[in-house]
Amino acid sequence: MDGSDNAGKCPVMHGAVTTTGTQVMDWWPKALNLDILHQHDTKTNPLGEFSYREAVKDLDYDALKTDMKALLKDSQDWWPADWGHYGGLMIRLAWHAAGSYRVQDGRGGAGTGNIRFAPLNSWPDNTNLDKARRLLWPLKKKYGNKISWADLIILAGTVAYEDMGLQTFGFSLGRADIWGPEKDIYWGAESEWLAPAENRYTDTNDAATLENPLAAVHMGLIYVNPEGVNGQPDPELTAQHVRETFARMAMNDEETVALTAGGHTVGKCHGNGRAENLGPAPEGAALEEGGLGWINHKTRAVGRDAVTSGIEGAWTTHPTKWDMGYFKLLFGYEWELKKSPAGAWQWEPIDIAEEDKPVDVEDPSIRYNPIMTDADMGMKMDPAYRAICEKFMADPASFDDAFARAWFKLTHRDMGPQERYIGKEAPTEVLIWQDPVPAGSTSYDVAAVKAKIAASGLSVGDMVATAWDSARTFRQSDYRGGANGARIRLAPQKDWEGNEPDRLGRVLAVLEPIAAETGASIADVIVLAGNVGVEQAAKAAGFDIEVPFAPGRGDATDEMTDADSFKWLEPVADGFRNWMKKDYSVQPEEMMLDRAQLMGLTAHEMICLVGGLRVMGTNHGGTAHGVFTDRVGALTNDFFVNLTDMDWKWEPKGRNSYELQDRATGAARFTATRADLVFGSNSVLRAYAEVYAQDDNAEKFVQDFVAAWVKVMNADRFDLA
Repeated sequence: MDGSDNAGKCPVMHGAVTTTGTQVMDWWPKALNLDILHQHDTKTNPLGEFSYREAVKDLDYDALKTDMKALLKDSQDWWPADWGHYGGLMIRLAWHAAGSYRVQDGRGGAGTGNIRFAPLNSWPDNTNLDKARRLLWPLKKKYGNKISWADLIILAGTVAYEDMGLQTFGFSLGRADIWGPEKDIYWGAESEWLAPAENRYTDTNDAATLENPLAAVHMGLIYVNPEGVNGQPDPELTAQHVRETFARMAMNDEETVALTAGGHTVGKCHGNGRAENLGPAPEGAALEEGGLGWINHKTRAVGRDAVTSGIEGAWTTHPTKWDMGYFKLLFGYEWELKKSPAGAWQWEPIDIAEEDKPVDVEDPSIRYNPIMTDADMGMKMDPAYRAICEKFMADPASFDDAFARAWFKLTHRDMGPQERYIGKEAPTEVLIWQDPVPAGSTSYDVAAVKAKIAASGLSVGDMVATAWDSARTFRQSDYRGGANGARIRLAPQKDWEGNEPDRLGRVLAVLEPIAAETGASIADVIVLAGNVGVEQAAKAAGFDIEVPFAPGRGDATDEMTDADSFKWLEPVADGFRNWMKKDYSVQPEEMMLDRAQLMGLTAHEMICLVGGLRVMGTNHGGTAHGVFTDRVGALTNDFFVNLTDMDWKWEPKGRNSYELQDRATGAARFTATRADLVFGSNSVLRAYAEVYAQDDNAEKFVQDFVAAWVKVMNADRFDLA
């Protein structure tokens, strides 16, 4: 009744349905969070077992492009287009979707449609891009499952450039959508948007001191602050930061100039109003805003009165036309610092001719000054950038080609190699940043190759460790790395400390002649050697198995390998082989988790691989840490049996060193690291470890290990998908 103790109390468990309430990680923030290994579980996908990469092959691509071009000029009153053309807005949407990519870990980028979700959908740098996505909804609704949001967003920007006069380099379909935020991406430690740059630099005057793997000057930005570092104009310093941030996106100086100039040839900045009048970003906006953010209920906020970056104006005279106008104005006039109506620093020309001013977005009878950002002025003042600009001005065709190629790279960098491309406009030219690998033979006698490997005298540990090192570089974030190509025998990989160059050279000296004798690729022989090692180890444990194998890997050459780009794939830690290059501020188990996520492994796959690799004797440098067995080289479940055995106690012996000691006598039995003991201390991982420690699951462990092993070996075999 009304007077009961329950009157007025909320009828739901807050923690189960909202973000309020104390969660597990709130109580124990240092606990290892395994959610990132299962963040895109199939249960979150409303399409179930649906294959987008197959469905998109039936897309009426020409019809979609026709509809897209019509949409670009079909202004809607709720968010009218500048100059009657949404091109600038769609290009910015595509750019900011793709521009979050960073080469250090391959994360970010446009390949998953992640700009639809937090935090990217609410970054200050992405203000009003929610409107661009909403404008595209009619096309997504019409073409449905045959076009992903990820593809549609990038296609919108590409078609916009075509409609404005650029001959683009091409376009590939095939980006499959995710259905929730990507929790594995570290965007920075700051707790506020646009926090001072000092939070992520050792020295803001040295752009190279930007914290890895970050690639933006401030939290919530794609690249640099358009007003200058920390909002203080200094074109030469800004140019240094532009160079560093674009390099972290895998772009060289010429590509950087082309992208900056080409990106600013069209569209405009918006700052003709008061930024403080904007409401919360989409993730924090009220329910009645319908998923949109940055709504201004105080003053007019569309057309000429829109506010986005706070800077106000267009870069060129004709912002809906692909031309050389950017260079004409940047180098044709002197520029001075001024403030926009929103109070942002911007550069404006001195004594500009009236006919060189762009017209108002709503009234062509009104003209305004063009603007340049601090980064634009950096193109003029930095000697290297200026030289490239002068080259482009002398040869406009070279600028067109350089930009078209750079735009294609920007929007396709995280799609992986060329064989993943889909569609009639996917270019056939092979580009070095696609990490090309020639096709390998499938006609050789696999059994004969295995026999030669088995008779070679190589140990189980050597065979398995070499195959693992070759394959572990795979990153599902941008589909780079992996065993295909056998780049482990090329620079820079052959010299990586984690690959044990001396041991690697010794093993390759045995395997390469076998490849030459049998007609198999070296890449296939390396993987086959690992399979032979696993089969021998399983047999030693009492199980006769055959590890599945698919021939056809090719061997890359130095000419096919961008060594500078591949340096970012170097492992600095590998918990699977119990190795760290040095001590880091993060714990070994966290680095192991990061490696597992990049490789696309689940938690139980990770634990199977670690347990199996330990007992087979694959530790880096042959260390005994975590080798909880008396039968090294046999694929037993001994790692889990001894890890969970309560006859042992764990005694710390250093920062990352432990002993397993007999509880009764105190005698040391095994040594271990955090990357071993976490499987017994973390409640979730221990639950998996206990499964494999059971007396009735020794065979299950071998089967599960083999399945996870094959997954890693075939991760980059896109021809098998």
